[in-house]
Amino acid sequence: MRVRIVGIGMGPDQLTPEAAAALRGCDYAVAARKRRDDGLFDLRRAVCDAHGVPLVAVPDPERDRDDPADYRAAVADWHEARVRAFEQVLAERGGTAAFLVWGDPSLYDSTLRIVARIAERAEIPVEYDVLPGISAPQLLAARHRIVLHGVGRPVHVTPLRRLDEAVAAGHGDIVVMLGARAAFEGLEEWSVWWGANLGTGTEELVAGRVGDVLPEIGAARARAKERAGWVMDTALLRRPS
Repeated sequence: MRVRIVGIGMGPDQLTPEAAAALRGCDYAVAARKRRDDGLFDLRRAVCDAHGVPLVAVPDPERDRDDPADYRAAVADWHEARVRAFEQVLAERGGTAAFLVWGDPSLYDSTLRIVARIAERAEIPVEYDVLPGISAPQLLAARHRIVLHGVGRPVHVTPLRRLDEAVAAGHGDIVVMLGARAAFEGLEEWSVWWGANLGTGTEELVAGRVGDVLPEIGAARARAKERAGWVMDTALLRRPS
């Protein structure tokens, strides 16, 4: 069978023509559903409905999210549970299946690793390819009309839990993903460009000096979560010159 890993940006308006064509050529799509009222699953369904592709729900295995001592091992266990769950659906249905990935599959997403693991296990023969999508950092830069780095300078991308390491390492332009909440303690003099639920109807944007806009970010994040039932936020932090 064939699997197509499709980057979908943040929903129906974010698919590239290439990604949309790939999705329409699939027999069905699969997606993990965390609970019955999963707003992100519903957004994936809207993408599939827009392209006439049925969406199959796969119950998402539980994951230890309380900052376990062995983070890598906890994630590996979760990935393996997901492999088995998705593998069962693919074996039952066959055909060509789409995996819908928020943003772009290359950034902080486990789908590529999971599909590669399914192929390695060889329980079912699987061929797969990847269709890129519009990533959260791209959307953030577009919404704020900024370049993510200084002239000829690098930009560092990190999850929030490793922000302190990035700051200590001397990085001057830092894109924070996976929970860019209003928790930038000690960075009050830095500049921030922040966004939540980018590319959706519940999008929120805040920019300014960190020490001045932290309360505004907190309020905007709460609004986005209340309106959508979920929140995904990203921020660019820039060291003062």
